[in-house]
Amino acid sequence: MTSVSVDKQTTAQEAHTDDYSLDRVPRSERKMGWLSITNITFGIATAIFYFQMGSVMALQFGAINALISSAYAIIVAGILGSFIAYFSAKSGMNVNLMSRGGGFGYIGASLTSLIYASNFILYVAFEGLILVAAVYTFFPSIPEWVLIVFFGTIVIPLNWFGIKQLDKLQKWSLPIFFIFLVAAIAFSFFTPSVYEGSFWTYMPDGVQVGGTALLACIGMHHGIMGLTALLASDYTRFLKPKDIKKGSIIIGFVPQIFCFGVMGGLGIWFGVRLGEANPGVYIVTLLGLGGALFTMLTQLRINVTNIYSASLSLSNFFENMFRFTPGRRFWVVVAGILAIVLMLGGIVDHLGAVMTFQGVFLLAWAAVLVADALIVKKMLKIGPLYYEARQQYLYKWNPVGTVSLIVASVLGTIAALGFMGEFLASTAAFFAAILAAILTVVLAIATKGRYYMRKQPEEVPEEDFIA
Repeated sequence: MTSVSVDKQTTAQEAHTDDYSLDRVPRSERKMGWLSITNITFGIATAIFYFQMGSVMALQFGAINALISSAYAIIVAGILGSFIAYFSAKSGMNVNLMSRGGGFGYIGASLTSLIYASNFILYVAFEGLILVAAVYTFFPSIPEWVLIVFFGTIVIPLNWFGIKQLDKLQKWSLPIFFIFLVAAIAFSFFTPSVYEGSFWTYMPDGVQVGGTALLACIGMHHGIMGLTALLASDYTRFLKPKDIKKGSIIIGFVPQIFCFGVMGGLGIWFGVRLGEANPGVYIVTLLGLGGALFTMLTQLRINVTNIYSASLSLSNFFENMFRFTPGRRFWVVVAGILAIVLMLGGIVDHLGAVMTFQGVFLLAWAAVLVADALIVKKMLKIGPLYYEARQQYLYKWNPVGTVSLIVASVLGTIAALGFMGEFLASTAAFFAAILAAILTVVLAIATKGRYYMRKQPEEVPEEDFIA
């Protein structure tokens, strides 16, 4: 009884300062409209990283292959994102909390929380280094380490007041972003193109449409698709109940369309026209000092969302494992410091390896959550039709999600490293996702759902049911 009381008191104390990082958002606090939440998710959708991905794919594998792969990414990530946004909005939980009662158990879910947090911290470092490189171009007299510390630190106060602060920041900075974006497109028309034909017809020597080149592009997209699908849950848990059906689809698809379609498509356009894959180079070439300011704006927009999600995941992990609950703001500081250390340590040199594992793990995790909700819970009626995150009602481990994720991630990583042939090397994340979904269903049937709930709560509001 004492432990339960402490849990409730801790949750109540942190609710107003930490955006409900350790429990579901009460229905009375789900007050945000779909437009506000979509606006926040545009923080990740407007990252220059998508320019770079489109440019690299186009110049290495041909523009048409890059465009086909972008369409694939929009569809797959949009479908996964819509389902996860719906489950999050119905339950008032993000994916960390949903994982506890969604097939992992409360200790098993700690695995996902820790790796999820590490992914966001890594992205803070990657995106921060793009910003540092752009500013250093104009101010080479300032040591790079000074710029790393400054831009790594500045995102901490921008995240201090949680989701309401994020909403305001993204809302007021979005028009400025579009002004810079339109300017870059306009200036590109007055810059001589290094390729004489239409940009979408560009194809490097020896490369054909489809085949290995297309698979390579799809493999690159897999490295980020799982993240964009899962990310929305950190915000859709605040969605107004009346907006759930329409809002879930909009929030699930619109950011993907902008990530992979608009930003990725413009990256293809800029890369082919200017013959350059690095947006830190061609944006500055087009806009001069304005290009550095544009880069600064986009990278700050993306990194405040990265830090926010990292802080939620770290809160969940340390509360689950060690009962350590210093508050989300504490973890904002920790995530910021860790990102600075990674930037100073040259993490960008290991981008390929990080993206490979991240793509496999995150897409497999998303597949477990969707398969558990749609097939196991809804179709097969195994386990509860709601999500429970409180430890007193859950087992420490549920093999359904935990084993599925570990096995799929290990085999997917082996495939990505090329040990299962060229085809699976390029589609390793998708292979891991399919395997994770199948294993989730098989293990749920084999265990008959006995590890979902240690005991039933006295009352669960009907509106929190996901079905």
